[in-house]
Formats: sequence, structure tokens, C-alpha cells
Amino acid sequence: MKNAILLPLMLAAFAAHAQNASTFDPQRLSQHVKVLASDEFEGRAPNTPGETKTVAYLVEQFKAAGLKPGGDIVKGARGWTQDVPLGRFEIKGPVTLTLKDGKKSETFSQGEQMAVRAAMNGARQVQFKDAPLVFVGYGVSAPERRWDDFKGADLKGKLAVVLINDPDFESGQGDFGGKAMTYYGRWGYKYEEMARRGALGTIIVHETGPASYGWPTVKNSNTNVMYDIVRKEPGKSHAPMEAWIQRDVIVDLFKRAGLDFEAAKKQAQTREFKPVPLTGITLSAGYAVDAQVIKSKNVVARIEGSERPKQTVIYSGHWDHLGIGAPNAKGDKIYNGAVDNGTGLAAMLELARAFAKAPAPKRSVVFLAVTAEEKGLLGSEYYAANPIYPLADTAGVINMDALSPNGPARTFTISGNAKLDLLDQLVTKAQQWKLTYAPDPKPEAGYFFRSDHFPFAKRGVPAISYGSGRDWVDGGVAAGDASEKAYTNNDYHQASDEWSAKWPFTGMARDLEILYALGRDLADSGAWPNWSQDSEFRVVREKTASQRK
Repeated sequence: MKNAILLPLMLAAFAAHAQNASTFDPQRLSQHVKVLASDEFEGRAPNTPGETKTVAYLVEQFKAAGLKPGGDIVKGARGWTQDVPLGRFEIKGPVTLTLKDGKKSETFSQGEQMAVRAAMNGARQVQFKDAPLVFVGYGVSAPERRWDDFKGADLKGKLAVVLINDPDFESGQGDFGGKAMTYYGRWGYKYEEMARRGALGTIIVHETGPASYGWPTVKNSNTNVMYDIVRKEPGKSHAPMEAWIQRDVIVDLFKRAGLDFEAAKKQAQTREFKPVPLTGITLSAGYAVDAQVIKSKNVVARIEGSERPKQTVIYSGHWDHLGIGAPNAKGDKIYNGAVDNGTGLAAMLELARAFAKAPAPKRSVVFLAVTAEEKGLLGSEYYAANPIYPLADTAGVINMDALSPNGPARTFTISGNAKLDLLDQLVTKAQQWKLTYAPDPKPEAGYFFRSDHFPFAKRGVPAISYGSGRDWVDGGVAAGDASEKAYTNNDYHQASDEWSAKWPFTGMARDLEILYALGRDLADSGAWPNWSQDSEFRVVREKTASQRK
């Protein structure tokens, strides 16, 4: 009798385990990346032939896997995409930049001393003469931290020179999370804050440590076509000029103004800081901007839930990269984006295949490949602001961005150090594969704000962006760190981010088993993960609890 009772229970447990387990083929992952990162796809920039090819490939693969379209309703039926209207801004012709110090004038070159972004305030021409520069420290206004870098300074008609990251980045201690970057440290916040204060322009000082990337990344990311969501009043978010400047250049300009850059930066790390004019230093600029509205596309595939189809679990990742840009030393001008984010797309496609082969989950599962991440998380921001499936009914988001194509690691991480139930569940699930959680090794880089989970998180949806571990089975931490450093320095946002036949993809294949199991558990559960009690996102989430279906 005892065995007669236990046997059905054992079979049920085995069936549940089988349903929540799946294996992944490294060669299929490699092939997806090889195709998507090929020169034929032209770097996958929005509003280019590369977008058309990328969207077609993703739709083709989702169809072949057996998923259903989950996008906009067209003629009474759902399609495979969500239209994403974007402002497209491109500098046309030369950029003239003339610096004067009272004694002499000199010409700066676009992408060399400065990297100037195409204006996104709607202006077709940026033209100003002899604008004064004023140093505003970290450019932070944070009343809740009793911090004000502006002290009532009038920025109208002036160029605000601002430091990247937070005031406590260098010391590691203070009111902004120590080494961990807050949103105040992000360049997006700084651009918006200067625009709100009426500045003529924002010039961010590039320093590799606090930025977490070198000047080539700044140059390649800011001197090509820019995009933004369509805004009713773009001037409130974007000053006429938005730019970066090399550290050595600004140090020299401080010296010419009779100032010491390092001393001024030290002062900026205190509450007592006040804006400092760069006396005698002015900048003139002129360049034309082609501004237009285009439509890009998010790709949306879906598996309908068997019991609670209106409740949703999302796997996300961005399909775009930088497209065609300035040629590197080898003459290569196609920014293929193999790791960033061909790997995330490959992961998404193979996870979709695994879900399609298994019994239908109780909740619906959506696979969301978003556009324009490289332009400021615009595709995910648009979806989160215009969700096809209500965010109140979205149980969680698992984002995949730039996964490692190498061998397996003993650890995993997520972008940032957020505390939420979804991470706790991932930690527990990973233990079945003998993986341990390693907190984000570079919280100062602000990765939490740099991946497509963030637009969901700030609206309360529990969301994480999975990161490959650095403690490799073959080579340990030394090998993992060396690989990460080499990629960041040599390939990130550069034309050399290309597919390699040497990549085994075995680590990613193992990691996808964990991410499948996590999503499957969430899709079969009736639970609603939340943020930690002290999280700023918890209040937002709890406000939507009554709206759940």
C-alpha cells in the first residue's frame, strides 16, 4: 500500500522536474550569433536594411519554433512586431568647434577632443558663438540627500561641464551608494538635468574609471545617428548641445582658466561645492542636424498560458547594435555586435524553442526582442510605456544582454545589486547546477540602469538582467577577469565585436538551463515576486496589485 501511494507521487515529481528541465545545443547558439553578427546584417542598426533582415530572421526563427505572434493587432489579428516611433537625429556635414582662451583660438575635431551628439531638441541647426563654460561638479540635484551642485546658478546661454558618475565614486563612501552608481551618475540624468535648467549645452568629462569604458566607446556611441522616443517638448529633456570631452583636454582648459582640475573635482565631492566658471574660456560651434521621425520595431512572440493566459512572464533582450560607423585601424566599419547582443538574441531564440517543445505553461510567456537599446533603452522604454500585456499582470522580466560565449563558470551575476524575490529564486535555482551568485563586480559602472530590464523595474515590475560569471571552470577568476577586461577594452562597441569559431558556447548552454527553469517555475506559479522592503520600486509595484487578473 505504501508503494502504491508513493509511486504516483514519485511519477508526478519526475514529470514536474522533466517539465522544468531542458538542455541547449551550443552549436545552435553559435549559429544564431554567426548569422546575426555577419556583415550581411550591417551591424543591426534601427531604420536600416540591417533592421529589416534582423526582424525577418527573428520572426522566421520564432515561427519555426512554433510560437505565436504577440505584437500589435493589425486587421484584427496579432502580428509579430510592435511599432516603435522614434526621433532620428543625424549630424549632416562638418562639425565646427572653436575654442578660445583669451589669447588664442584652436579648432577641435569631432570624435577626437570632443564627441558631439546630434541635437535631439528638434533644432535643425546648432549655432552659437563664444559660449562661456562653467563647471557644475557632478551636476546633481538630490534634495533627499541634501545635495545641490547648482546653488542657484543660472546656466542659460552657458555650457555646463560635468563629471561622470557620483560624488562618492572615488572614495567609495558617501551618500550615493559608495562605488555603486546611482541614477544621478548616469549620463542620461546629467543631460536631462542640464536641459531642465536651461543650459545651452552639457559637456561630460570622460574618465575611463568612473565611466567604465574608454574613449573609443564614447566616440563610437555618440558620433553616429542618435535616436530618442518622440517627445512633445524635447527641449525640456535635451539641451541644444550634448557632448563628451577628453579628460586631458579639460585639464588643460582648467589650467588656462587659472584653475586646478583635480582640486575642483575634490571640491565637487562635497556638499559645499559651488559652480566654478572657466574664466576666459569660450566655445563656438556649428553643425546641421537632420531630424525626422521613423518607425522601428520590437519583435514579440508568445506562448499562451493554459490556465492564466492574461498573466505574463517576459524574456527580453535587444536586437540592435551600432550599425555602420567610422572604420577602425583595419578599415572595418561594420559594428557587428556579436556578444552585444547577438548572444542575448541567440539565448532568447533557443529558450523560445524549449518552451514551445514543452507542455504549455500556466501563465503566458512572451519573448520580447527590443530595438534601440544602444540609443538609450528606447525599445524597452516604449514597450514599458505602451505595454501590449499589462505590467500589473507581468509577473517578472528576465533580460539577457551580452552573455559569455565561452566555457562554463562557477558563478553568475546580475546587472546591479538590486534586492528582489526574483533574484532569490534565481539563486536557489542555480544551486541545483552548483552555481553561486556573485554580486555585480562593478556596481560603479551603473549596469542596473544600462539594460532593458530597467524600464520595467522603474515601473515596479520585478526585473533582472542576467550576467555570465567570471569564475571559470577552466582558468578560474583570473581567466574570467582577463576575458572581461579584454572585451571591454578591445571589442565593446567596436567593429571587432565579431563572431569567433573558437567560442564554445558551452557556458551559455548551461546557463540557459537555469534561466529556462527560473522562467518555467514563474510561469507555472501563482506567486507574485516583489522587491525588497527598502527598494524604491516596491511601492510602485504594490500600487498595481489590485489590477491583477
